[in-house]
Amino acid sequence: MKKNIMNTKYIWLIALLVGFNACNDPEDVLADFNIETPEALPELTSGSVNFSNYVAIGASFTAGFTDGALFKAAQENSFPNTLSKQFAKVGGGTFTQPLMNDNFGGLALGGNRIQSPRLVFGGSGPVALESIIGTVTVTTDLATNNPTGPFKNLGVPGAKSFHLLANGYGNLANFPAAANPYAIRLTESAPNASLLELAMAQNPTFFTLSEIGGNDVLSYATSGGTGVNQAGNLDPSTYGGNDITDPNVFAQVFSNTVTALTSTGAKGAVTNVPYITDLPHFTTVPYNPLDPTNSSFGPQIPTLNGIFGQLNQVFAFLGVPERSIVFSQTAASAVVIQDESLTNLSAQIAGVLQASPTFPLFVQSFGLPAEAATLVANLLGTVYGQARQATADDLFVLPSSSVIGTVNTDSVAFLMSQGLSQALAGQFSVEGISLPLADKWVLIPEEQEEIKTATDAYNQTIASVAASNTNVVLVDLNSVLTQLASTGVPFDDYVMTADLVTGGAVSLDGIHLTARGYALMANKFLEAIDDEFGTNFMASGNVAKAGDYPTNYSPLLQ
Repeated sequence: MKKNIMNTKYIWLIALLVGFNACNDPEDVLADFNIETPEALPELTSGSVNFSNYVAIGASFTAGFTDGALFKAAQENSFPNTLSKQFAKVGGGTFTQPLMNDNFGGLALGGNRIQSPRLVFGGSGPVALESIIGTVTVTTDLATNNPTGPFKNLGVPGAKSFHLLANGYGNLANFPAAANPYAIRLTESAPNASLLELAMAQNPTFFTLSEIGGNDVLSYATSGGTGVNQAGNLDPSTYGGNDITDPNVFAQVFSNTVTALTSTGAKGAVTNVPYITDLPHFTTVPYNPLDPTNSSFGPQIPTLNGIFGQLNQVFAFLGVPERSIVFSQTAASAVVIQDESLTNLSAQIAGVLQASPTFPLFVQSFGLPAEAATLVANLLGTVYGQARQATADDLFVLPSSSVIGTVNTDSVAFLMSQGLSQALAGQFSVEGISLPLADKWVLIPEEQEEIKTATDAYNQTIASVAASNTNVVLVDLNSVLTQLASTGVPFDDYVMTADLVTGGAVSLDGIHLTARGYALMANKFLEAIDDEFGTNFMASGNVAKAGDYPTNYSPLLQ
């Protein structure tokens, strides 16, 4: 059975990377007496806010993480840096960031790469930068060239809520067990200082505290609800484990953080946590990508249905016919997954098969001796004890698109060790078809509910803390993402959506924003600041303009 038998790696993923330039022909220029005077905008005012010392504290979005990496151009387009340009018009000071050494992205430690370069658009979807331009040298090295602070942007990709208060989180001596490489680049001569301590040491007059709580559920989600993160460099939130943070722990950390930041009279804006499962990292790969017109899959369907027909009879006998696996010859079929929430019927499946007088004949149809019936029954029980076909309620992480339909070599090796031929072992090791897709690639409904329950609890805390502190305004980032994922959000001449590649708001890793997405986010901050503190950034036209910010970066950007 051949590899890659999905109809296409990314369903309906079409690149619309077109730039528009406006020009005026001579005949379009009006005579002087016809020129309309633009309506005068009000003068910008700072309201009740002192913007002279702005400090941003947060995670990936605050840092400007984009396309699966952190790099100079993305940092320069981070939403805090975009905000600082508007704050500078009303007394804001210099905004410093721990800029990376290049635009490749990636990190090294003593010359050894520990994070890969960024993703780029490869014509039909995201691909590694090096697949386009060849091997590059990652020049940002934690051991040799960390920048000198202090920094106003304290955004740390991968930081969970409790990491804000963790001493040593930026100490190289604690890496990789208890330190984050991006935090290491911030701590300078105070390697054991917490992120909150680094912020407070600068005595901010205004702050943003953004997406705190996102990574507290994100690493669990990107790992498919398991303890092993499968998103690799697309999600640095592995630093700190993948468990969902206890909402009570989050509440204490968030409350203490805001109390400290406002203790000297500083004002600030905080965001709530989006429903991360609305992001294209979880919505791009369909549950039913198996196309019967695909020449590598379609001809195999009768054989597959014959094999699963035997197993389906067992499911019916055991009273679980809903677990039956059938591939359609006329429509797209769902992949087969392992569902850890199901009762494990491995022993029962093996027992029923061994008790069947016709099962040895079935085993012989594969070229195996009848004596192998017990072995095969046990193998089928082990593999399909918690198997079912996916439904529209299941979500697949973006990296699963390159796994579905491929042969799992570990499975092949194991089956060969049990006496199966290499060809037969390969036939029973096709990911998502003859081999159930592992839990790490899929979020089943129960796991999605765990994420939503935690997110709702975090947001209840955030709303309560913001409402009880007159120096704090809440930016509803959750509503923004929900709108991006449904109807889209107007931004100047564009309508931004959460679609991968084509939507303009979410970058190629399917989680973090594009430069234009971060500009939209900055404007949402300005709206909230205007409403709460009497500024008038929006009314005076002092906002980010969509056309000034790209939705993608060229592979040639170095």
